Amino acid sequence: MTKGSQLTLYASNESHRKLHSTVVEWVLDEIAKVGIHGATVTEVSEEIDAHGKYHAARFFELADQSVAVMIAAADEQIDSLLANLDAGGVRMFYTRCPVEFEMLGEPDSPQPNL
Repeated sequence: MTKGSQLTLYASNESHRKLHSTVVEWVLDEIAKVGIHGATVTEVSEEIDAHGKYHAARFFELADQSVAVMIAAADEQIDSLLANLDAGGVRMFYTRCPVEFEMLGEPDSPQPNL
């Protein structure tokens, strides 16, 4: 088992831009730059933001739907990612928890057709 951290980043609006990309695209690029090879992006249908304001995804506001980006990686990679994101200047809330993780299956096994 590998020990590390699970990091969940909460991006306030998917339509906000950073370097000609959405914040989510920018975060995913930064994740790849530190050598993390997987991330899960989840669209948030309802939330209460850091200011206590309620938001819900509606048809006309789907472009501004909030997202959560979750990754698990070695602590050194998470530390590098957080430093890079902080230097980027985009304000985001995040949670970080210690985890143990590992891959299942054979490294070169073909993927099943689903």
